[in-house]
Amino acid sequence: MEKIKVLFVCMGNICRSPTAEGVFAKLLKERALEEYFDIDSAGTHAYHVGEQPDLRSQQAALERNVKLSHLRARKVIMGDFEDFDYILAMDDDNYATLMSACPQQYQSKVSYFLDHAPQLNIKEVPDPYYGGQYGFERVLNMIEVASEGFLSMLQETGRIHQRNKH
Repeated sequence: MEKIKVLFVCMGNICRSPTAEGVFAKLLKERALEEYFDIDSAGTHAYHVGEQPDLRSQQAALERNVKLSHLRARKVIMGDFEDFDYILAMDDDNYATLMSACPQQYQSKVSYFLDHAPQLNIKEVPDPYYGGQYGFERVLNMIEVASEGFLSMLQETGRIHQRNKH
C-alpha cells in the first residue's frame, strides 16, 4: 500500500505547520488511519532548523491533547516537491515561496491548507508568533477545521477509505 504523503508548510516551522502536523496526526490516530499516511512539516525559511515548536504552540496544543515536543523544525528541500503528494501552505507568502521554488511538474501538489475549510471564509492561517495567547488558540481552531476538511476530501475522492473497527 502506497502511503499518502502530506507536508504542512509555514515560514519557520515552529508554530503553524508543526501544529498542523500534530493536529492531523491526532485526527488520523483517532480514526485508525495512521498506517495510510506519512506526514511532516517544514518551513520556507531556515530560521529555526533543529528547534522544537514554539513553547506557546506546544502549550496550546497540549491543552487539546496534541503533543508537539517531539517535532523539530526543518526547511523545505527540493526533494519534498517530488516526495510529497500534498504540500499545504499556511499563507500567501509561503505559497508564493513554494511555487517559485517548485518545479513545474509538481506545482499541482501545492495548495493552501485553508482551501479545505471554506466555511471559515479565510485563505490564510495567521502567524501567531508575535501575538498573544489567543492567536495560538485561533490557529488551532482553524487547523482543526481544515484537518477535518482535508481528510474528508481524501475520503470523498477515494484516496482513503474509513476502516470498519471491530
